Formats: sequence, C-alpha cells, structure tokens
Amino acid sequence: MTSQIQGSGTQLQQSMSQLTGNFDTFLQLLTTQLQNQDPTSPMDSTQFTQQLVEFSQVEQQINTNANLQTLISLQEGGSGSASTSYLGKTVTIGNGNAALINSTANWDYKLASTAANVTLTVTDSSGNTVYSGAGTTNSGDNTFTWNGQDTNGNQLPDGTYTLGVNATDSSGNAITSTTTSTGVVSEIEFQNGAPVLMVGPMAVQLSQVQSIE
Repeated sequence: MTSQIQGSGTQLQQSMSQLTGNFDTFLQLLTTQLQNQDPTSPMDSTQFTQQLVEFSQVEQQINTNANLQTLISLQEGGSGSASTSYLGKTVTIGNGNAALINSTANWDYKLASTAANVTLTVTDSSGNTVYSGAGTTNSGDNTFTWNGQDTNGNQLPDGTYTLGVNATDSSGNAITSTTTSTGVVSEIEFQNGAPVLMVGPMAVQLSQVQSIE
C-alpha cells in the first residue's frame, strides 16, 4: 500500500512540475509576442485568454486529484489500523473456504434437516475438484476434517480450498446447507489498497468474516 501511495504522490508532483514549466514557457512566449507585436495589428486577446483559462483548469484538476489521494491515504491508514485488532484472533469464515495447513483443513456444515445422502466436494483455488466423498447426514451441525489428500491419495500442497455440500433426503429433494470454517489470523496484508486477513496461506476479506473470538 505504501508504495502505491508514494507512486501516486510522485506522479502528482511530476504533473505539477510539468504544468508549471509549460505555464512559465507560455508566459514567456506571450510576453515576447506582446512586446514585439505590430501596434497597427494587435494580437487577438481571446486566444491567449482561453489558454490561460485552460492552464488554470488543469492546475485545479491536479490539485483536486492530490486532495483525493490524501483522503484515500487517510482512509487506508485507518482501515489498516483497525484490521490489526484481528491479529491472533480466531475468525469464522462463511464463504466455504478453509486453509489447508500442515495437511489439515476443517469445515463445519449445517443441514436444515436430516439427509439421506451427503456428498462433500473439495475444490482448489482454480476451481478444480480434488476430492469427493460422503459426509455425515445429521440435521444441524456436522464437521469435516480433510487430510489434504486427493481422491487418488496424493498429498496436496497447503493453500486455500473450498468445500461444497450436496445433501438430499430419501426422495432426492435437496436439503439446504451452510458451510463455515475457522482459523487464527496470523498477519495482515494489503491487496489493492485494502487490508486482508491471512489465515495461514488463505487470504480473507473483512467482509467474509462472520464472527471473531
């Protein structure tokens, strides 16, 4: 984030410097023209007046951008300070993602009613299915612990994985389910100027946090 702010500040300074140089050059040329104009055929004042107005408008726009950049920097700084309160805390994430850390990932899924069949599907960060198997069918809370092995028994690398739950009753009707996971926030990173919570290798947006302990 700091580098992005510094980069924007440098661009603003360069723009102001370039504008100032161009404006000084314009004034010098204008003064020279006025000094050497033909008294019997004076230059059109409308043209250089319009140029002065255009320079003024560009300068105002650059100043406006500078003020906006300052406000954005202050807002990002406030968000970063607030997000540090999550460090070391256990957060509950409700988007189906969980972090595979040291070959272990844990999910909780809740069924609206008792199911006849539950199929659990784990996908990687690219959306590829890496594991599929049966899950417990209890109404209410259920848990699933995955050892990070794909369907063929190959050990997969630590990272972010997503659990999908397909539950049906004895008639084949779908049963509503919700999926959550928990993890400890180990660090805070900034991505595109916004704070992101890191739970092991998994990046979690603040909007994805359901609760914090």
